[in-house]
Amino acid sequence: MEKVISGLVQFKSSSYEDRKALFAELANGQSPEVLFITCADSRIDPNLVTQTEPGELFIIRNAGNIVPPHARTAGGVTASIEYAIAALGIKHIVVCGHSDCGAMKGALNTEALSDLPHVKEWLDHTRAAVETVRARHGKTTLSELDEVTKQNVLLQLDHLRTHPAVASRLGNGQVDMHGWVYDIEHGTVAAYDETKDEFVSIEERYAALIAADKKASV
Repeated sequence: MEKVISGLVQFKSSSYEDRKALFAELANGQSPEVLFITCADSRIDPNLVTQTEPGELFIIRNAGNIVPPHARTAGGVTASIEYAIAALGIKHIVVCGHSDCGAMKGALNTEALSDLPHVKEWLDHTRAAVETVRARHGKTTLSELDEVTKQNVLLQLDHLRTHPAVASRLGNGQVDMHGWVYDIEHGTVAAYDETKDEFVSIEERYAALIAADKKASV
């Protein structure tokens, strides 16, 4: 806790001062373009990985980067998605899983979660991903962890499509969705390519966008 308190003091004297104009602007509202849904794992820092500033990402974090299918009963994830899309006018939604995900390990062995009943129930939202991988290989062990992680990202994108605010804007092209998996050890991100039906490097998936950005910066 001492490090956290010390960080607060340092933030005010350095990082805040360096971005004082930005924070003055943000004090009156926000207009992020990206809804970033990722895991609550302490090793994941969305702003660090994407090199974005405060105000650029609207972030939802939970165990397993899960998006429950839309239901009449309101939940924190559902309400946040609705607000991001309908109120903030978000243009892009990213679901970002990560390597060595504890939630995915739990999903592979829910029987070990008897002492964590709420976690076990929450991870039921990943069951279809686990079953898809099991159907392919006849088993789901830690050897299939990476594949389950990727399949879970795709499953949560499917769940997003059940949310009315998302579905309506997908239909008219006002929102794009992206599925990513972050490799903690290597600092790389794989992105789902719909045309190939597989995860490829960020550089390959967004080659045209990266090239256009480089050209604009020259």
